[in-house]
Amino acid sequence: MNGTAMKGVADRSPEDGAAIWCEAGWYEGSIRESIRLTVDSAGRVASAVPGSRSEPGDLLLSGVVFPAAANAHSHAFHRVLRGRTHTAGDFWSWREQMYSAAGSLTPGLYEQLATAVFTEMLVSGYTSVAEFHYVHHAPDGSAYPEHGMELALARAAVAAGIRLTLLDTCYLSGGFGAGGVGTPLDTRQQRFGDADADAWLERFASLQAAVRKRFAPEQVSVGAALHSVRAVPEAALARIAERLPAGIPLHIHLSEQPQENADCLAATGMTPTGLLHRHGLLGPRLAAVHATHLTDADIALLGAAGATAVFCPTTEADLADGLGRAAELRNAGVALALGSDQHAVVDPWLEMRALEYGERLRTGRRGSFAPADLHVAASDAGAAAQGRTAPGLEPGKACDLMAVRPHSVRTAGSRTDQLAFSATAADVAAVVVGGRLRARNGQHTTLGDPAALLQAAIAAVDSAPAPVHETRLEGTRHL
Repeated sequence: MNGTAMKGVADRSPEDGAAIWCEAGWYEGSIRESIRLTVDSAGRVASAVPGSRSEPGDLLLSGVVFPAAANAHSHAFHRVLRGRTHTAGDFWSWREQMYSAAGSLTPGLYEQLATAVFTEMLVSGYTSVAEFHYVHHAPDGSAYPEHGMELALARAAVAAGIRLTLLDTCYLSGGFGAGGVGTPLDTRQQRFGDADADAWLERFASLQAAVRKRFAPEQVSVGAALHSVRAVPEAALARIAERLPAGIPLHIHLSEQPQENADCLAATGMTPTGLLHRHGLLGPRLAAVHATHLTDADIALLGAAGATAVFCPTTEADLADGLGRAAELRNAGVALALGSDQHAVVDPWLEMRALEYGERLRTGRRGSFAPADLHVAASDAGAAAQGRTAPGLEPGKACDLMAVRPHSVRTAGSRTDQLAFSATAADVAAVVVGGRLRARNGQHTTLGDPAALLQAAIAAVDSAPAPVHETRLEGTRHL
């Protein structure tokens, strides 16, 4: 590979017969040279022929082309906390600062911020994202008209060109209470909540209809989430298990903190995983986010259910959450996906190798996850957790790709099949979504520099008036 600049057809919609030529690419689990792809009108790979010459009109991708990453867990508004919350405290003190950030958002402000965050994701190599969304209402808990916050996120995704699975999140209580009844939401949590499980289910169905009316499903789809077992009382879990339609992705923060496990055991006599099992909520559609502090029995239950565990290694490190039992989950039959969560960094390559490095730190052994395993976690499993077609170069896959420079200061000398251990988002030279070029050299093809978008959006958040119950933190207006 000569590392020549990318040439050929630029930003264009896929059509039958459209083609992409890859100097090299990750194809059927190994690196192959000179792969020519044709793309159908749905943006999927129609054919792939390694060892092919390019043809006039092809989109040419130099370097090594990989399946794009599928971000299986995101809270877009957390991006404003980067560089401001890292020096001390624990998860629970960090959460107080997160509440302050959430308190400032309006639909317009969130659309601006999410557009910038989704653009940062896209130029870094993510082409789909599961947005775990719970900032539903105004700060006083009153509803915005016509799903204002949710549709703002959808418009942001369309602007950035990233595929969005909007995980509308049920958040009913502030913690465990006596008799299986949760404690009331506090003032900072009012905008997250609904009156009860039935009210959330009704709003969820209404949101599904609103999104179907406005957006193509390959661009924006709606999935479901339970914030956590501490935020959804046991009676509500039972009601949701009874009424939530089959086939809809269902995500939950699970056993992120030991305190959550202890509180759940005290209130219900079960671990969070056991509680989900009691109510029939374990299954192939379930994505357990973090899954850090699990018992052997928890791991066996998740594996038997064919569930997914979504690790967010850079966030879990930043928040001192601990190291999950990744290889044991994998060996039990649990699929492993990856997310950027609070966006302390937005870099699928760092998340990939942090999965393996975390396992090395936990076990004292190398090689639990080979590069092929890491690419599956970053791409296939993340897409499956969203209910989406996996990205890649093989026929039938979504033509969502990222081309990586193999001769940068970070990757020079690397074996191309080990770029998962040397590349970063800074090495992503081009990103293709559905056969369409969306980013090159860190710049979005229509929105330009994501840094400028982020700077403007975060400045707007900083200057927004804080709700009266919020406490301003040192170094920012209210974050």
